[in-house]
Amino acid sequence: MSFKTLDDIGDVTGKAVLVREDLNVPMADGLVTDDTRLRATVATLNELSDKGAKVLVLAHFGRPKGEPSEEFSLRKLAAPLSQVLGRPVSFIDWEGDKEAVAALKAGDIAILENTRFFGGEEKNDPAVIERFASLGDFYVNDAFSAAHRAHASTEGLAHVLPAFAGRAMEAELTALEKALGKPEHPVAAVVGGAKVSTKLDVLKHLVGKVDHLIIGGGMANTFLAARGVAVGKSLCEHDLTATADEILDNADKAGCTVHLPYDVVVSKEFAANPASLRTCNVHEVAADEMILDVGPTAVEALADVLKTCKTLVWNGPMGAFETEPFDAATVALARTAAALTKEGSLVSVAGGGDTVAALNHAGVGGDFSYVSTAGGAFLEWMEGKELPGVAALVA
Repeated sequence: MSFKTLDDIGDVTGKAVLVREDLNVPMADGLVTDDTRLRATVATLNELSDKGAKVLVLAHFGRPKGEPSEEFSLRKLAAPLSQVLGRPVSFIDWEGDKEAVAALKAGDIAILENTRFFGGEEKNDPAVIERFASLGDFYVNDAFSAAHRAHASTEGLAHVLPAFAGRAMEAELTALEKALGKPEHPVAAVVGGAKVSTKLDVLKHLVGKVDHLIIGGGMANTFLAARGVAVGKSLCEHDLTATADEILDNADKAGCTVHLPYDVVVSKEFAANPASLRTCNVHEVAADEMILDVGPTAVEALADVLKTCKTLVWNGPMGAFETEPFDAATVALARTAAALTKEGSLVSVAGGGDTVAALNHAGVGGDFSYVSTAGGAFLEWMEGKELPGVAALVA
């Protein structure tokens, strides 16, 4: 995959550079509760500022449905972003924006108002694209998490201004290329989560790409049921067992080994450290029990699988990790992957909201080769879909 980066942008002194970032951060009582996405902007915004550009940040916030509102204004993020960047950040409303941009000095950084205040933003309306483009000389897309959307600020601008990938986008695309684009084999994929239905396309795509597919979480129960295992009261999509069988057959034809748990942690109730907690073989789950995690013997075997692999892509937890002790399998396997990564034998790429939370819970979020905070975009990439915001950057 060939795309231009900030290394190719040339002299931007005094030039206005429109930078698409993801500032859609969680807030409570007017304060940012997780600044991960703000911190992801630092490399690109500060580099362009240091090069003397007038840096104009484009972003959406919430779902204002094409109408301006104080609730969804990006004005409230100027101060938090300034704090993260360690330099001043001003705010520019769409009223009088051209004059405000003209008044900026080389090296200044400003957040433009919510792109979704324009109804045509999400429709990739040419008039909105032109409206944004009239403010800048260059376009930089640094928001992989919004790259699965063909919107004016994420895709349209790349066709009317010289377009480049920002540093966060560059890092993301480089990591993803190593994970599934041109990975070093053997490749393992861990796919967890509650339901097969949410990740059908992911599973169908991966069986033709990876050597080992490790299925965990509630979705593993559907595959177990497809193999004739009685899963009791476990979360299970019984109507999808035929689809699960089809995926297993395709994996077999592609030479992909699918790993399902053979010992599991079960309970009659879903609660922290319940009295009914026990570990058993998958064929011993009682009718009134539910599977809530992968058992320790299976986890040990899965760790041995990872030790034979060169590349790992991970999306979704192995069990109900938010509630102890059903976090044990996720924590143990994540720590194995992190240790292999640190010793240099494994390239590990993970992504998705639950996945990030699970890896941080295991204390290894910083030990994987790359952890993507993108949700929908990461999943669509795992499904093998073309992401409009990325495709527009490819040279």
